[in-house]
Amino acid sequence: MDWTGNAECPSIDVEETRVKAQEPEAEALSAEQYAALAEFRYRLRRFLAFSETAAARAGIPPQQHQALLALAGHADRTPPTVGLLAEQLLIAPHSAAELVARMVEGGLLTKVRSAQDRRRSELALTPRAEAVLRTLTAAHLEELRGLAPALLGALGPAAS
Repeated sequence: MDWTGNAECPSIDVEETRVKAQEPEAEALSAEQYAALAEFRYRLRRFLAFSETAAARAGIPPQQHQALLALAGHADRTPPTVGLLAEQLLIAPHSAAELVARMVEGGLLTKVRSAQDRRRSELALTPRAEAVLRTLTAAHLEELRGLAPALLGALGPAAS
């Protein structure tokens, strides 16, 4: 379990990884597998660079774009909270609270106390945020459509 309490995000035991890497019986990887993984990571970095540039052009920092997407994509019936945002962005809760404060101040989010639990703050996108996110999401989906064949092509050799 990681610091957010999320059991789905495995932590890496650095010492265990170091020991396994030194074992002579470790399965040899082919040059094709290294090349495929390098290509896959390159394509991911290019997509992330695209995403950061697109967010900046839309007038918001990349982390705020990620936050808007995480909140809009929250499929649970309960309203999203600062804690959920921290978990989704893999940041500390106090960092998520600061991010939310900046986004409320910037007119991207509303934050209200939960009627059921006054300790919790429920978050919602403003109409401005929805419009920005809609534009960014359309651009990202178009970029992913072009990138998908290269990512899938790199995944095949990397996974075998």
